[in-house]
Amino acid sequence: MSTTIYFSSNKIGEISNQLLQKVLNRYNLGTLISTDKPHHGVGNQTLFIRSSTGEYVLKGKPLFDTQFIEERYFVHNLRCRTELPVPDPYEVDETQHILAFSYAVMPRLPGMHLSGTEAGLEMDEKKQIAERYAEGLLQLHSWKTTVFGEFAPDEPGNIRPFAGGYPAWLYARIRYWLKDATKYSEITEADAIWVEHVLQASATAFRQLQTPCFVMGDYKADNILMKRTPEGWRLSGIFDFTTGYFGDGIADLPRMAAMYLEQGEQELAEHLILAYYNGSDDREGFVDRFRVHMLHQRVLDWGCAKATNSVTWDPHLSFTDWAFPFTEAATRLFYP
Repeated sequence: MSTTIYFSSNKIGEISNQLLQKVLNRYNLGTLISTDKPHHGVGNQTLFIRSSTGEYVLKGKPLFDTQFIEERYFVHNLRCRTELPVPDPYEVDETQHILAFSYAVMPRLPGMHLSGTEAGLEMDEKKQIAERYAEGLLQLHSWKTTVFGEFAPDEPGNIRPFAGGYPAWLYARIRYWLKDATKYSEITEADAIWVEHVLQASATAFRQLQTPCFVMGDYKADNILMKRTPEGWRLSGIFDFTTGYFGDGIADLPRMAAMYLEQGEQELAEHLILAYYNGSDDREGFVDRFRVHMLHQRVLDWGCAKATNSVTWDPHLSFTDWAFPFTEAATRLFYP
């Protein structure tokens, strides 16, 4: 279920202090002091808890039955395999003896959410933050596997291979969401032809892709924390692995690159891409693979914005004209 795309989350709702104290008691986490709701991202599932022993995050009402089991699996492996600051221990209670739904409890990680383009930052700092984002991705993608697929606790190695192979799965997703976007917007024949051209032109790069790695699937500023230290900015927290799977690591790069491009920060977008590329051990077909993954992200963003009437760009732009500057971000960098 981890590769299903969710555009919203379940609401955890109101929980009495008495029940929250029982949750804390279950894991010996002290006495409840206060609670607060998250202010970044889609925080409907989560609640911040402050107790006499520290600060924690309660996450409840899973999107699918094994959501928290998956996240615990990813968190545990990332803690063991990388140096990333993940919310560990990640405790899961599926008994429903305390709350009427499954929930997870984890430490609240320190730091702040940054887009990396804040007005008070110098350009050197902005570039340093982009580098930290790239380094975080490289750490995630250092977890290599032998199978392209999604988490499945009943499968060998806990991974269920993608039916038909990874390229077929990825291309089918792009075509599916492009067709879905026609329900809410105009996707012209020329748009469809352009998408097929991008996919076919990049097919060889994906056929040659041999080594799958962990893909977070939702690597964005809302799920990352940064902290300023005397040595500069460092990544102090990364969380929310609901959409993790095992595929091409470059799939995690477009969302952050698009964040910079949407704010007119092409230099920072290119700095991020280049920092990731220079640190990667899998550069073959990089530009073609980036182009397809950015196309995938643009299809999702276009359809979501059109469906929810939240378009922030010129509404007269065709899908191709809107998406093209993003899909070619890496091309301009390596083939100016």
